[in-house]
Amino acid sequence: MTNRAAHDSIPETALGWHRDGKGAALATVVETWGSAPRQAGSQLAVSGDGEMTGSVSGGCVEGAVVTEALEALADRRPRILTFGVTDETAFSVGLACGGTIRVLVEPVGEGDQALAAPLLADLVAARAAPRAVALVTDTNTWTRRLIPAGADAAVDARLKSDRSGLEDDGRLIAVHNPPLRLIVVGAVHIAQPLVAIAHTCGYAITLIDPRAAFGSDARFPGQTILDDWPDDALATLAPDARTAIVTLTHDPKLDDPALRFALRAPVFYIGALGSKKTHAKRVDRLTAAGFSEAEIARIAAPVGLDIGARTPAEIAVSIMAQITAALRL
Repeated sequence: MTNRAAHDSIPETALGWHRDGKGAALATVVETWGSAPRQAGSQLAVSGDGEMTGSVSGGCVEGAVVTEALEALADRRPRILTFGVTDETAFSVGLACGGTIRVLVEPVGEGDQALAAPLLADLVAARAAPRAVALVTDTNTWTRRLIPAGADAAVDARLKSDRSGLEDDGRLIAVHNPPLRLIVVGAVHIAQPLVAIAHTCGYAITLIDPRAAFGSDARFPGQTILDDWPDDALATLAPDARTAIVTLTHDPKLDDPALRFALRAPVFYIGALGSKKTHAKRVDRLTAAGFSEAEIARIAAPVGLDIGARTPAEIAVSIMAQITAALRL
């Protein structure tokens, strides 16, 4: 999981195999050192028939992990494995140098140390909702529980950073965040490189523009484009705490309804294109509409980090950098 960048279906697959009577084990990267192929939290599911989905090493140690997973299904006991990836092996899978990874392998289903199927089902339900949760495993006692956002400081820190890992107290916190979303209001020229960069960063992207000449498939091939009025479209999309909203139309008739909606939504980032003079007028309009100074201060405007950007592509870089800072810092 980086955690859910591609909204993987590894827990769902493992649960399905278990329910089908095939048996299932989950392997999760616990810790890494050096140039490890996959980061902590990455997962591999293995069925009792030896089927597998996902990855814990990019191919370096999968065979050994599958063997251990089948043994875990037989003895119903979890285990933590340590693998050293040599420089030669690392080079064969595209890494500059080797590293070390620790992998937790646990059977699903029966056994007092196994990952209980009802708990895995609860995790799958949370992912489908989607709700931000962490599956927390005490590697000293093999007790497990799902912890939602806001219930544990260590979990919240890892949900914020999107980084699974092992705590000093022996708890493995495996992060399951909803996918990141970027909603762009205004299918203008800057939106084209911004969409491309955001896609590379793992965001699911929706463009909103009621103007047919702008929001066309020819200009944004393969992208989700809504031609509703911005506030109506946003109400349908129901943006959450893993959503960023950027307005780019430079037209108050389109940007203002989107901003009024965004300011009352739990999104982590709101950005608006426009000069300082344009934003000052925007602030006056939002103030007249009843928004407080603190609410309006949530808007990053002029949008993007001040890196001297001039071209649409450079401005898109500055916007994506600012979104990333809002998410991670």
